[in-house]
Amino acid sequence: MSPPAYKRLDRDNCVFLFVDHQSGLVQLVRDFDPNEFHTNVLGLAKVAAYFKAPAILTTSFETGPNGPIVKELPEMLPNAPLIRRPGQINAMDNEDFANAVKATGKKQVIISGVLTEVCVAFPALSLIEQGYDVFVVTDASGTFKEHTREAAHKRMVQAGCQLLNWAAVGAELHRDWRRDIEGFGAIWNDYVPGYRCLTQSYMATKDTSK
Repeated sequence: MSPPAYKRLDRDNCVFLFVDHQSGLVQLVRDFDPNEFHTNVLGLAKVAAYFKAPAILTTSFETGPNGPIVKELPEMLPNAPLIRRPGQINAMDNEDFANAVKATGKKQVIISGVLTEVCVAFPALSLIEQGYDVFVVTDASGTFKEHTREAAHKRMVQAGCQLLNWAAVGAELHRDWRRDIEGFGAIWNDYVPGYRCLTQSYMATKDTSK
């Protein structure tokens, strides 16, 4: 029996979906510290912008308590369409959203959202069914509790989704630091606090060695 193929992310064949990162819904996220979650989502958005990959934003029933999309996402991804679903819970049940995904021509879908077991899992499962390769960004997706997150992850993995954090998404797309050390490193400096400290220590050591 052959080992499973390594389906690695391809910068030329991926689309980023940000599903229901809304001002009301993010208040329900309890499996991450609020500041940590905010940083993770923006780190992922920065990765999408850095690689100039197509991105699609969507909200669900934003005129109700779910609220509007968090303002930083359309600011960081100004070319991404924002599809306001009037009520469909599964984003793929919305014709405009499903058509927008199809129109990108990409077969790899990088998805994140709130809540993990609903707004991420439902479209992820629909996308798998339609033949897409789906990569779920675990730390840019949030929900009520760790145990509900784990149940959602198991359900998606069983269907064929891959789980990554936002930093792994960036690294797998970049492949080689030598492509752009400063530009790619800047993302880590800005959104991985420990890496900023590492860089500062490295630069200080480098300066004193001259």
